[in-house]
Amino acid sequence: MISTRRAAAYGLVSALAGMATGHLVAALLAPEASPVLAVGSAVIDATPRAVKEWAVSALGTADKSVLLGTVSLVTAALAAGAGVLSRRRVAYGATFIALLGALALTAAVTRPASTPIFAIPAVVATGVGLLVLGHLFRRHTATSQLENPLDHTAYAPGAPATPRRRSVLTGATGIGIGSALVGALGQGLMRPDPAAGVTLPVPAAPAAPLPPGLESTVPGISPLRTPVADFYRIDTALTIPRVDPGTWALTIDGMVDREVRFTFADLLAMDLLESDVTINCVSNEVGGPYIGSARWTGVLVKDLLARAGVHPEAEQAYTVSVDGMTISIPLEALMDDRGALLAIGMNGEPLPTQHGFPARLITPGLYGYVGATKWVERLYVTTYAKAAAYWSERGWAERAEVKTQTRIDTPKAGTGIAAGEVAIAGVAWAQAGGGISRVEVSVDGGGWLQARLGPAVGPAYWRQWHLPWTATPGQHTLRARASDASGTVQDETVRPIAPDGATGYHVVEITVQ
Repeated sequence: MISTRRAAAYGLVSALAGMATGHLVAALLAPEASPVLAVGSAVIDATPRAVKEWAVSALGTADKSVLLGTVSLVTAALAAGAGVLSRRRVAYGATFIALLGALALTAAVTRPASTPIFAIPAVVATGVGLLVLGHLFRRHTATSQLENPLDHTAYAPGAPATPRRRSVLTGATGIGIGSALVGALGQGLMRPDPAAGVTLPVPAAPAAPLPPGLESTVPGISPLRTPVADFYRIDTALTIPRVDPGTWALTIDGMVDREVRFTFADLLAMDLLESDVTINCVSNEVGGPYIGSARWTGVLVKDLLARAGVHPEAEQAYTVSVDGMTISIPLEALMDDRGALLAIGMNGEPLPTQHGFPARLITPGLYGYVGATKWVERLYVTTYAKAAAYWSERGWAERAEVKTQTRIDTPKAGTGIAAGEVAIAGVAWAQAGGGISRVEVSVDGGGWLQARLGPAVGPAYWRQWHLPWTATPGQHTLRARASDASGTVQDETVRPIAPDGATGYHVVEITVQ
């Protein structure tokens, strides 16, 4: 009988061949339908809120890579088990492979944005996996009989490899290598970046040039404008939607006088404006990295809604992404004077694909999960009673304004610095409170010292600050707090991110040598 180790290897190679072929087919038809990606997305949807919070907190932007790696490893382990089951009878292992394929198929066809073609990659992956599993075991059995049908020790564990035996192993290795190449080809054939080659017209209402930031004189502070390469990305998309701007359109319907539709060409023909806005993920812990400031180019959402004619009893824009993600945005936040944008540009360039190309929403003062839909294609105007969005169904608040907060960028927690003159510095934001009026720092529980504020860009934009400090040797605790335009100090109470954003003062422990 074939050894357990070799049987497990055959099962593993079979699964690799299936997944690689399915990934290649998905690259040609619908990337989101790739078996591993589809199962991973289903896992995200089924994961309890507490686990998601832990994943973002502990893993940060690596959470998707860890999830995909885990799904792949679990699939590999199950496939190895299918191989072991096939030692007695290949039908047992084949049934197990078929069940794994059915799981991938179910995950793909139940995605919110699925179409009938989403089923094809999983079906192909299952078929290839079954064919390879059967081929390897049939070849192994045939080779064993050719060696010596009466010698039952020829394929016992530890038996020396014969030429025919090595040919089976070589064939399995070749299938494994070929599968890896097929998977790599599928990854390479994923749709090219649709934002490449797009040129934005000159805005009709350009923003004033940004004033010089403190980053040129205060080492370690966040730059006044966040570079695109450093801008945080938090979403549930395991594969970034690549949307052809030539076929994309935004539809506004629901509780409106008339349904309206805007193509990407329509947006380019409108009078574009620029707006400097800081956006913040609700998953951002106090002092966390999931916040960034950029110059966004687009059109006012309230102007688009005006063309549709919103009914007075409507409460929310139930927004839908091209990948089926749903986000509820309070209508008043889209129609008041805060300047909510349908953005198609970021920092003077077309909106990067990972940040929502061809269009996303930017709603000043609201956390991203209730105001910053990426890859948006529909604004369904309705009430909260009639439609509950993705995060609302998972216990998060339906309305969530960004809390007034500050972050100490330097010195960083846990680091050692030399004694002498240093700068305690960071950024602060108070979008719902009209901007920052004051930042204060306390060292080792002492009185609050007022920091020097950097340039003011606008109420929806963060503000840099710094405090010169003579650092003395020893352990020190730094605290910072911010006040909004009305003088109201940020909430000192320590609260978690759920259900509507964390609160508390940022505290940093450092060592001065």
